[in-house]
Amino acid sequence: MISITSTELNYLVFRYLHESGFTHSAFAFGYEAGIDRCKNDDNVVPPGALVTFIQKGIQYLELEANLSGSDADMDEDFSFLQPLDLITKEPNELHNIVKAKKENLRQHKSESNKIVNGSTHDNARREHVQEREKERKEKENEQRLEKIRLEKEKEQPKDEYKETQHTDQNQNHTEKHEDKTTVENLNNRAHGGCHIREKVKLLCTGPEPMEISQSPMSSPNDTPCDDVKILKGHSSEVFACAWNPSAPLLASGSGDSTARIWKIADGPCDSGVENEPVNVVVLQHFKESTNEKSKDVTTLDWNGDGTLLATGSYDGQARIWSRDGELNSTLNKHKGPIFSLKWNKKGDYLLSGSVDKTAIVWNIKTGEWKQLFEFHTGPTLDVDWRNNVTFATCSTDKMIHVCKIGENRPIKTFSGHQDEVNAIKWDPTGSLLASCSDDHTAKIWSLKQDNFLHDLKEHVKGIYTIRWSPTGPGTNSPNQQLVLASASFDSTIKLWDVELGSVIYSLNGHRDPVYSVAFSPNGEYLASGSMDRYVHIWSVKEGKIVKTYTGKGGIFEVNWNKDGDKVAACFSNNIVCVLDFRM
Repeated sequence: MISITSTELNYLVFRYLHESGFTHSAFAFGYEAGIDRCKNDDNVVPPGALVTFIQKGIQYLELEANLSGSDADMDEDFSFLQPLDLITKEPNELHNIVKAKKENLRQHKSESNKIVNGSTHDNARREHVQEREKERKEKENEQRLEKIRLEKEKEQPKDEYKETQHTDQNQNHTEKHEDKTTVENLNNRAHGGCHIREKVKLLCTGPEPMEISQSPMSSPNDTPCDDVKILKGHSSEVFACAWNPSAPLLASGSGDSTARIWKIADGPCDSGVENEPVNVVVLQHFKESTNEKSKDVTTLDWNGDGTLLATGSYDGQARIWSRDGELNSTLNKHKGPIFSLKWNKKGDYLLSGSVDKTAIVWNIKTGEWKQLFEFHTGPTLDVDWRNNVTFATCSTDKMIHVCKIGENRPIKTFSGHQDEVNAIKWDPTGSLLASCSDDHTAKIWSLKQDNFLHDLKEHVKGIYTIRWSPTGPGTNSPNQQLVLASASFDSTIKLWDVELGSVIYSLNGHRDPVYSVAFSPNGEYLASGSMDRYVHIWSVKEGKIVKTYTGKGGIFEVNWNKDGDKVAACFSNNIVCVLDFRM
């Protein structure tokens, strides 16, 4: 007899959640079920497998409980039952149910015949015709769904990379990376930070190709191998990366419970030295003797002068490291995964947001928490400083709070989103706050008013992250237009005119959800990374791809170095890539 294991069933449930767009729930479930340890081949298991499996099971139960033994009568017999009856009741109980309902129906017909003999016959025939018509429509619907499934399978590239199932790591992020609300139910082990939250939020199985895609799978702008350096060393998905603002150092955080600081030589990348030793420092987030789990590094951030690196972990702890890899302090107060971590410009405070619904400001000099902010009713997904003492937080509770150190209540609260708020970002001058949500919209807010200034509605699925260009008044490029970029699960990126609240360009080069975008330091280019394995670099002025790199795993984050000549990208297949960018 064929049987299915609990591991296989968990995998089917995970795939169903992910394919249905329940990314956060999928991450949380995948993490708890250990999907990343499954050996299932993503390309072998077709889309919609769980639904198909259940439908086949119901059909089998119908055959097993063939009540009358007659094919002609079987459909009529089963019109008395509901799918739940087939799943929850034994065959003999099904017989009794149908027998009782048939008897009731006969009695009803008999009584009706006494009143209006002729009309009853017509009604019964009409009911029978209606039942048959209902069955016909249901069969047509099933055939239509099957046709759509087959078409989607044909659309998928034959050489699609078999990405490893994410779970433990993605959880780090996430996320939002875990179903934000589901995560909360999982003892606050939820999903999280904007990066990791969804990033894994992203689950390395990679979603189905989006029909909106307009870009070819190969491009004349593909980056030559000689212009790419592959950094190997992590043993699990790499969720976050960040360049040091003052030195040629790149930090990366992974689900393998480590962060790494790579020293990247100045000048062009040389893929020929890929197999030679790399100058790297490994930051262990657990003691090797204890082999602790749930230490996935979900987020990281350098301070302004590049002397300290902060990392946030799924264990709820923030850690401060020197650029040489020495652990300076461990900040322990959160009761759930940390998904967002930011230094203020001055560098004296660190801000963290957690699935435990709180945000905490830490005093770096003392290594102690300065103030705990408990205003959200759901996991805190992102935090961002406005200046050295004021910041904003957002949550799965759909709310945005602007807080100030020393104040016991928010100095401003923005409500307007209809679903979880995934990310928030202040513009370069701290006058405008942008937010994005699973409600398919991005919004722009000002402290001068309660309602949003602009409601940006061009996306057709949830928006994962947003970024402001480093341009406009008050920046080093005051004559260039201030632009907002939004990256969505609909596989597109939108560039917005923030004065008019309108789309400048819709960048349609990706085929799967886009989890990260980053402007170059001069604001002329935008890098994007997607679960479709592509890194694209776009001209902001023209809205066109000028360079492309294809990896072997989904991309969780992209980041420019301070000189704007290198782009780092972290992948679900455990590697970090550094791309040369010279136009």
